[in-house]
Amino acid sequence: MLNEGIGLMLTGMGTVFSFLVVLWIAVSLMGQVVRKLNEIFPEQVATVQKTVAKISSDVEVAISIAAAKMKR
Repeated sequence: MLNEGIGLMLTGMGTVFSFLVVLWIAVSLMGQVVRKLNEIFPEQVATVQKTVAKISSDVEVAISIAAAKMKR
C-alpha cells in the first residue's frame, strides 16, 4: 500500500515537473519569436507636442484665492 502511494506521488510529481518544463520552453520560444517580430515590424512611436498655456498674473491670483477659500 505504501509502495503504491509513493509510486502515485512520483508519477504525479513527474507529470507536473514535465508540464512546467514544457511550459518554460514554450514561453521562452514565444519571447524569442516576439522579439524577432518586433525587429521586423517595429512599432510607430507618435511624438506628442506639449503646449504651455500662458496664464496672466491676475488669473493666477484668482485661482489661488479660490483654492484658499475652498480649503476653509
